[in-house]
Parts: sequence; structure tokens; C-alpha cells
Amino acid sequence: MDEPLRKLADALRATDGALMVVTGAGISLASGIPTFRGTDPGAVWKQDVTELGTLDFFSRDPVSSWRWYLSRFEKVFEARPNPAHLALASLERWQTGRGGSFLLVTQNVDTLHEQAGTRELVKVHGSADRVRCPASGCEYGAPRGSLPRDRFDLKPFLASPSRERLPHCPACGEILRQHVLWFDEYYNSHADYQFERVRRACAEADLLLFVGTSFSVGLTEMLLDSARLLGTRVLAVDPGAASPPPPAEALHAKAEELLPAACRELAAR
Repeated sequence: MDEPLRKLADALRATDGALMVVTGAGISLASGIPTFRGTDPGAVWKQDVTELGTLDFFSRDPVSSWRWYLSRFEKVFEARPNPAHLALASLERWQTGRGGSFLLVTQNVDTLHEQAGTRELVKVHGSADRVRCPASGCEYGAPRGSLPRDRFDLKPFLASPSRERLPHCPACGEILRQHVLWFDEYYNSHADYQFERVRRACAEADLLLFVGTSFSVGLTEMLLDSARLLGTRVLAVDPGAASPPPPAEALHAKAEELLPAACRELAAR
């Protein structure tokens, strides 16, 4: 890990302006949450998530949609931050403490970055701990509304799944949906995704650090295109042997090992 550590620590020291970190499912694997496109045995991509994770599927079969998400979120809610999440929170404090700016953009819907203490955070794909109304114009729906998931008792639905036992919107009575970005939706469909903030931060970043992402969604393509155009340095932490798309430079190491080591190197706490 010597070479990845040296390269990462040197790049972070040289970043006295804006540091932007983008995390994907790989960072939460060490916390017990399966990835989407990885090779781990529980990878969600092994199922037809492009059909299940859609507004169309929810509209046709809300019971099956809820059952699938609840089974998937079981591990999400049990998980706790691993050393990579904690290290990124330390890096934020280190970066802002020396006068720089920091933004962490996560593609994950778990709450591990919040639990670890990250403050400047954008959850660009939504959050598993919230739900919202699908009705257009409802106060608890897009473009700004949502509700805490724990406001609703899901035990009756889990015991006997049916439309009647699904959580309903307290304002209009519609069956509530997950507060996540589905495959047939757009980044600008809800204010919580903060897509314009992500675009601005990317344009201002001195260093763009990817951690545990497969570079398989439109967001990462957009960020790489911007970095290529602006000449922004890009590093990608991933234990696999595959090379990330240019202009990203590979750091072949486990995030839960490399990021804490970088924090020790920088005396970041």
C-alpha cells in the first residue's frame, strides 16, 4: 500500500482549495452492505434491479416494490460506519481546519457518512431513512417534501403484505414511496439530490477523489467529463485490478485501510 498511500497523501497536501470526494457502494461493503455491480456474493446487480428500482414498477405493484426495498434495507439499517467512513469525516475536519473547502457526494442511500460525522454531504441518490409521496404537488412529495421512515409502523405490512397495510401520505392518502432516485427518474427530480450543487462543486474542485465507485452511472460520467475539461486531478480508490476511466488515476487499495492510513500520515483527526 506504500505507493497508493504516498500518492494520496501528497495529493491531499497539495489541495489547499476545494476537495471533492465521491463515494459509491464499495465503501460500504466493509460495513456489510452488498454492492450493486460488484463481484461480492450479495451484489444487488445480480437481480434485475433496473426493473425493480423504477417508478414504473412501484406504480404497477407497490406491494412488491416495498417488499423488495424492505428486504434490501434490512442490512442498510443494521450497518455501522467502517474505518473508511470515519477517515473521510476526519479528512473533512482536516481540510476545513486549514482553510480549504470540502464536499462529500455519495451515491449510497445508507446513513453511514452521517453516522461517521461528515457534515458537508450530498446524497445524490436519496436516503433510505426517508420516504415521500408520489403525488405531484403534495407537500410531502417532489420537489422538496419527504418524511422520516421511522414515523411509520411497517410491522403490520411485514406480517401480511397488502396495499392497505402500506404507509400512506398523511396529507393526501397516496401510498408512500422510497425517497431514492429510481432508474427512470432524473437527478433534478427532487431538491434533496442537490444536483446543481454537485455540478458547481465539481467545477471548483482542485482534487476529485472517488472511493468505491464502479463509474457506471451518469453522475460519474459527468464528473469525469468536467474534470477532463478543466484539468482537475482525479484519484480513484478501489482494491480491484481494473483501471478506472481517464483521467482518473488508480489507487489499488482497500478504502478501509488506505484512507485511515492517509489520515495518520496527515495527522488528520
